[in-house]
Amino acid sequence: MATYGFIGTGNMGGAVAQAVAASGEGKLFLANRTPEKAEKLAAELGGTACGNADAARQDYIFLGVKPQMMAEMLLGIRPVLQQRAEKGETFTLVTMAAGLTIARIREMAGADVPTVRIMPNLPVSIGKGIILYSAEGAEQTLPPLLRALAPSGMLVQMEEHLIDAGSAVAGCGPAFSCLFAEALADGGVACGLPRKTAMELALQMMAGTAELLLQTGRHPAALKDAVCSPGGT
Repeated sequence: MATYGFIGTGNMGGAVAQAVAASGEGKLFLANRTPEKAEKLAAELGGTACGNADAARQDYIFLGVKPQMMAEMLLGIRPVLQQRAEKGETFTLVTMAAGLTIARIREMAGADVPTVRIMPNLPVSIGKGIILYSAEGAEQTLPPLLRALAPSGMLVQMEEHLIDAGSAVAGCGPAFSCLFAEALADGGVACGLPRKTAMELALQMMAGTAELLLQTGRHPAALKDAVCSPGGT
């Protein structure tokens, strides 16, 4: 059974850890600069809270810290990674840091090992998300990783040079969707609807519209025109 080490259990790291836990594919080891956060998530998911070095000794090492913190974090676990590489151990780095290429991650880690770059969005925590991924040198270790990530929702392989554009749509999109939902609900409240009702209507409308587009394959412009009758509401 594979082991999964998570360094960084914030919003994204925690969401991916939830998906891996749901797969039942292996054991989770969770590390965070605020130990209490890792301990809380470990208790929820049935994992083990640990330090960065222990997380770096697992089969898959998820690098879930912010891009500006990545160099310092990797410097701290670099001796562990180099020692494992020199011994010929098989392990895979899984980075989810925006803007940092696989080549850059390997350079900072000081180890030429299988590396997978993923860009998840927040809905992966409930199995309705998207994970974009690109890999180098991970032909053998990628399939088990994808099985572990499967409960997150949709997995989309993508050439690395497209990852940034894809994450702008899939990763940043939830924030725009939330702004839109909030604005719709605010508009409903301004017209007299109770806040709870307005929010329920806005959210169900968004979910239903997305599902309609997915199931029918219709272009959004066609559905828009079907709603917008001349002189209508």
